[in-house]
Amino acid sequence: MEKKQGTTLKRIGKTFLKIIIGIIVVIGILLAGIFTAHRLSLRSEAKKIEDYGQKLAVFDGTMNVAIDGEGPETVVLLTGFGTASPRLDFTPLIDELTEHYKVVTIEPFGYGLSSQTGRERNLENMAEEIHEVVKQLKLEHFILMGHSISGLYSLEYVNQYPGEATAFVGIDSSVPKQPWPGYNSAPMDLLAKSGIMRAFLKISGGEKPKDEAEAHRSEQMHMITMKVTGNETLAREATSLSNSFVEAQQLAFPKDLPVLLFADEGSAVKDWTELHQEQADSVTNGKLVLLEGSHYLHHTQSKRMAEEMEQFLGDTQ
Repeated sequence: MEKKQGTTLKRIGKTFLKIIIGIIVVIGILLAGIFTAHRLSLRSEAKKIEDYGQKLAVFDGTMNVAIDGEGPETVVLLTGFGTASPRLDFTPLIDELTEHYKVVTIEPFGYGLSSQTGRERNLENMAEEIHEVVKQLKLEHFILMGHSISGLYSLEYVNQYPGEATAFVGIDSSVPKQPWPGYNSAPMDLLAKSGIMRAFLKISGGEKPKDEAEAHRSEQMHMITMKVTGNETLAREATSLSNSFVEAQQLAFPKDLPVLLFADEGSAVKDWTELHQEQADSVTNGKLVLLEGSHYLHHTQSKRMAEEMEQFLGDTQ
């Protein structure tokens, strides 16, 4: 009887093991298929991504810079971390700003149509690369406008290169004293490189924009996102962010630099409003404007931001 039971258990064990092996094989085949489809899609999409901007030789690579509008004053736009195509992402804001300004959108190394770089992604280098672009474009004075992490890069910039920026405008910009739990990009990088992120986005779908121009921009953004997400340059910048926050705590905006800050009034970041108010109060001409929206305020509040900006800069001149 015991022998019979032992034989039955062995059969069950073998069957269970075969099922597990079968599941692993199926998952392996599925992942291999997803990866292959992703690589083929990247190759196909590379021919469909439309060129924009101009490529400047900067240190060990090329940086893409888009210039829009012909206003008498220049705005230099800096992106937040990980935004695949800064120029396309900033489109709603650029459309509003070009009524009064020339707008220069810098795509850092690893972003948009720029190349990658072997340079460290620290505050000093990020500011130096922006300065190299500004120098090549022969911009002596300009309004510096930055989203998210560019709040720190801008702080470094105005301290490294005093007198060039005539004002700073922050779009829900990072501040040195904000809580920073750290960021590990490895999981997202793996999802991107394996093709799982592409598969997930395809399954989840989402309603496509009805406007033809907006649908086209969305498609281009998607292809560029698939192309740049998970690249080595962005991964190294992610790793450097913790040090950047520490280093930025030694920095402050010059007292005489006008500072206009737009901040998400519903931000989940602890003391977000208070931290931005403190930064606005640290200069002679500082103002905080709280807006309803999300971290990407320029997607929905561009018109209001452009109006506030024109009034603020007019009052400080």
